[in-house]
Amino acid sequence: MLCAGGAIARPAAPSELADVFRAQVDHRLEPPPDEARRYGELALGALAQAGIAPVPQYVALVDRSPNVQAIFIYWLGDGAAPLLVGAAAASTGRGGEFDHFETPLGVFELTTDNPDFRAEGTRNEHGIRGYGAKGMRVFDLGWQQARRLWGQGGIGTMRLQMHATDPDLLEPRLGSVQSKGCIRIPASLNRLLDRFGVLDADYLAAAAQGSPMWVLPADQTPVEGAGRYLIVVDSARAERPAWSPAPGSRGTGAPAGGR
Repeated sequence: MLCAGGAIARPAAPSELADVFRAQVDHRLEPPPDEARRYGELALGALAQAGIAPVPQYVALVDRSPNVQAIFIYWLGDGAAPLLVGAAAASTGRGGEFDHFETPLGVFELTTDNPDFRAEGTRNEHGIRGYGAKGMRVFDLGWQQARRLWGQGGIGTMRLQMHATDPDLLEPRLGSVQSKGCIRIPASLNRLLDRFGVLDADYLAAAAQGSPMWVLPADQTPVEGAGRYLIVVDSARAERPAWSPAPGSRGTGAPAGGR
């Protein structure tokens, strides 16, 4: 996987991307094989319900259950069982405050119709960099209907995005409900998805046809079989599984420690 100069080459197979994931991604989770199979089946079920054929590709799946709060990257092979590339702590919508939504369930497509952008790294009035450090990719999934978690409740419209968060103040809280409805992920995972174009199928197709895709990094080396789907499920677990501990109580792969 290492080039002559020590740089990481493009992963040629899902197993190689899994090696890179283990080496580079922090706030990492290690679900046991039965859990990996379970979430892989949830991914396939969600795609089938949405009428999407499971062609060979990478997908991201998020469990918004308050007792899990995790993101999983899968490779969907041709007729084979989904292969877990890696899992990490995440954060989804938290109630009780104005303009906070429940992260919606479903299958969402990353498409150039809702262009991604990059964080400015600016701080809000509370000193928080909601999108994380400058240059972090913001994966934009467009306007979505979601349940309001304030006031009289009901259904409203929110901009669903997946992004890094403030590395000092908010990233240590990954693994608990914290966001206004978006999906927060570790900066290290953000960089991996960006560097290898894991979910960039639509962007790569547009670039191949000559459209300027400024958001793609100049040194990007896309994986074969890049995907385009983010799946959100809710396992509705009554208890927290040992493999997805609460923030501040993680071991290997998760250093102690917007939107």
